[in-house]
Amino acid sequence: MDFLLLSNIALWALVVMLSVAVYALTRQVGVLFERVAPAGALSVNKQLEVGQAAPAMSLTTLDSKLVEIAGTRASGKSQLLFFVSPDCPICKTLLPALTAAAHVERDWMELVLASDGAEQDHNGYVKRFKLSNFPYVVSEILGQSYGVAKLPYAVLIDEVGNVASMGIINSREHLDSLFEAKERGLASIQDYFSQQQEQPAAGALYSEVTPKGTQP
Repeated sequence: MDFLLLSNIALWALVVMLSVAVYALTRQVGVLFERVAPAGALSVNKQLEVGQAAPAMSLTTLDSKLVEIAGTRASGKSQLLFFVSPDCPICKTLLPALTAAAHVERDWMELVLASDGAEQDHNGYVKRFKLSNFPYVVSEILGQSYGVAKLPYAVLIDEVGNVASMGIINSREHLDSLFEAKERGLASIQDYFSQQQEQPAAGALYSEVTPKGTQP
């Protein structure tokens, strides 16, 4: 009987200790998550800046339709200009996430795919990855005008034709960061986290110089 009682006490003590350890670990994970900011799309561009008017063009798609890039568009929606290449392995892995995002965000955004090179290569690319529902432009001057040096690269153009956000896209997280940056009115998601880090520091400095017992 005594042995059973002792074993129960030991078991409950172990459960309590385990619960405390899990709670402490959960808090540490939360702190780590706050400190490690999500990686946003890296904006590497020597020609464009967020907020400036995006180069407006009228171009013909692979299926011989006219598409308006930037400028004033009849749809009144934002435009995601996504630069890809049939030879880009990362582009291929991102296409399912890209098309899914375009479907989810279709109420406010239109997707335009862009590349350069021989059109026959792109026709097979469109067919293989089922991209026929989106305008696909093959234009070397388009990539040059938008300062695209690495792929995959995306430029999000707002409703009035200005660059809202842009950057190299290597994951769905990078793609989502463009939408988030536009929503917050920032050049990039990194700017947001930089501001969040600066605000507590500024508050701490202010509290040090404010005399105790006084109102700011």
